[in-house]
Amino acid sequence: MAKELTKRSDNYSQWYNDLVVKAELAENSAVRGCMVIRPYGYAIWEKMQQELDRMFKETGHSNAYFPLFIPKSFLSREAEHVEGFAKECAVVTHYRLKNDGTGKGVVVDETAKLDEELIIRPTSETIIWNTYKNWIQSYRDLPILVNQWANVVRWEMRTRLFLRTTEFLWQEGHTAHATRDEALEETMKMLDVYTNFSERFMALPVYKGVKTENEKFAGAVDTYTIESLMQDGKALQGGTSHFLGQNFAKAFDVQYLSRDGRLEYVWATSWGVSTRLVGSLIMAHSDDHGLVLPPKLAPIQVVIIPIHKNEKQLTEITEKAMKIKKLLEAKGLTVKYDGSDTQKPGWKFAEYELKGVPVRLAIGPRDLENSTVETSRRDTLKKQVVPADGIDRYVKDLLKDIQQNIYNRALDFRNRNTFRANSWDEFRGVIERKGGFVYAHWDGDPETEARIKDETKATIRCIPFNMDQEEGTCIFSGKPSKRRVLFAVAY
Repeated sequence: MAKELTKRSDNYSQWYNDLVVKAELAENSAVRGCMVIRPYGYAIWEKMQQELDRMFKETGHSNAYFPLFIPKSFLSREAEHVEGFAKECAVVTHYRLKNDGTGKGVVVDETAKLDEELIIRPTSETIIWNTYKNWIQSYRDLPILVNQWANVVRWEMRTRLFLRTTEFLWQEGHTAHATRDEALEETMKMLDVYTNFSERFMALPVYKGVKTENEKFAGAVDTYTIESLMQDGKALQGGTSHFLGQNFAKAFDVQYLSRDGRLEYVWATSWGVSTRLVGSLIMAHSDDHGLVLPPKLAPIQVVIIPIHKNEKQLTEITEKAMKIKKLLEAKGLTVKYDGSDTQKPGWKFAEYELKGVPVRLAIGPRDLENSTVETSRRDTLKKQVVPADGIDRYVKDLLKDIQQNIYNRALDFRNRNTFRANSWDEFRGVIERKGGFVYAHWDGDPETEARIKDETKATIRCIPFNMDQEEGTCIFSGKPSKRRVLFAVAY
């Protein structure tokens, strides 16, 4: 199966599509633009959910759930918000079907038209802030620190599994605060949570920064982002954290009585990541053999495969393998023993390479005689025969090394593909020939930003933090520039 993958160097886009399907992560559904996430793909998303949910709760957040449907009038209350999402909304107009009269199908019952159309949520700020109005009366009710795991719909014409689908899964945090400073602190705290998750669990280094006016979330005062680099030189936005100011509080008249007895509007944030993270995990690390998964997010961290010629050998190897499995599981590892007789060991090796299992253990008759185990690490495909005694400690250390090595490779790739450009010709040359991030001067004018995008397809991914800044000249307009920003062609 792995041999059927298109090579990255031949067609990166087709390689990605092949891998998602052949590794049984997801597939297109009967509903145009939507996907079926298969059990193995969903297991990766569940691992992401578990870690993020733990991190959210450690920072004081609780989970809740809000309706899928939003009254159309709610979206009209915040002008910038509705303008940003109007073209992506799916609208429910009727609430009933009826027999078509032939007995062969159904049609919409024209008498069952809704008094007010309902929008299938593209995001939940409006329905949540309408709810918060009932929850908040005084400063004692603040802060509200709520997260929701849900699905959303944003109508898409061109879709791609995990990266851009009409319906996708995500989490969306929505918090309410008494002061601007508290809301800003929350915004940056959650950006740091996303950064830590990306780098510690996804093994994916990111640039942190603030979005430009053209790129920020509709309805936000400021949008902060983490941006990563895929192996084809395109950037991918991993997660965003929005400082909403008092925009939604004013739109839904959410006020609280302050300590000094004055009515004040509440300050807000929202933040989210989606199943797009699964796509970035695939594109950042995987190779021509299949998935390469960081051990911390791998549904199966270790697979044990027996090599035998007869039933007697299989029985002895299985007994040894199950002892090793028990030792590894005692270390908190997720282990699978594949003793099935439907496929030969060579097929299994290729299959688990395709699925990105970080460590493979093979046990044959010679290993029984010598008390050894053959290990293979997915990130480098290197094999090594090691003593069976202490295999649990060895594998646990090996997984740590694999996690770090995957991160180091991604960091080295990103650093080698982050360039400085000081002129328009230099900028275009990097974008057209190499891809990657380009650190260049911009005059701060949204029109300049739009023209650069029109001519090169490169967008400003963020105005980055923690990078040297100096005044200069805009690469496009030649006007004075206060800082460099990060450009890239992005997904």
